[in-house]
Amino acid sequence: MRLPSLHLHALHLYPLKSAAGLSVDALAIEPRGPRFDRRWLVVDADGRFVTARAVPELVLIRAEPDGDGLRLSAPGLPPLAVAPPSPGAPRIAVTVWKDQVDAPLADAAAHAWLSAWLQRDVRLAWMDADVRRPVDPAYGRDGDEVSFADGYPLLLVSQAAVDGLNLRLAAAGRPPVTMAHFRPNLVVAGADAHAEDGWRRLRIGGVAFDAVKPCTRCVFTTVDPALGKRRDDGEPLETLKAYRRTPAGVTFGMNLIARGAGTVRAGDAVEVLD
Repeated sequence: MRLPSLHLHALHLYPLKSAAGLSVDALAIEPRGPRFDRRWLVVDADGRFVTARAVPELVLIRAEPDGDGLRLSAPGLPPLAVAPPSPGAPRIAVTVWKDQVDAPLADAAAHAWLSAWLQRDVRLAWMDADVRRPVDPAYGRDGDEVSFADGYPLLLVSQAAVDGLNLRLAAAGRPPVTMAHFRPNLVVAGADAHAEDGWRRLRIGGVAFDAVKPCTRCVFTTVDPALGKRRDDGEPLETLKAYRRTPAGVTFGMNLIARGAGTVRAGDAVEVLD
């Protein structure tokens, strides 16, 4: 089958925030983002979110949806099936950046498993149907919601952007990076590098999206997703600073909000409406 010139090249799902991404053939788009995406979150004893920015070993955890539950695995640990918290489960005030929401906690076995892997006292929180976390009103509409993602329901990156970055890294004698360093949900092929910077509205697989804000980048990009360690050379962030710096910070990719529900699939045409 001949693919449209501008199309979805790959799709990724992140059931547990900061854990390894899953490559999938399709994503069911819901108001908070892809179904199952970042619905689970590691928190400390005070409810503050824990990510690979501070704990790079998180990226070595594989978390797969199991109904509404989760199946966790990591090198050297037995896998663990985590059931969604029951209606009467303890809840905790979870802090994600400036947002605070009340979320239920998984059972003690999940806390013990994650604490053993991360070598610190942590808990596992779940975003159930009662949790409401609004999108920043400066970029979203009234009623827009987001999961435990940093701020927006979806992230799109053009494959050409990563290819272009790797050319710069190679010229500087630096090792290449992969798309996993940038953790998008949607990867687009057939576009020029960073063409998404200029997109405002698009349609994929019958689902409309608003492109609301470029994604600002941090030290998470320097975490090697295969090793669970931060790179000593500060790449690719150091190279990105040379050509992707804006007043808001270093940007790479575009945050999206869906304007409807539906399913998007690898190979779907991407139609830029504005």
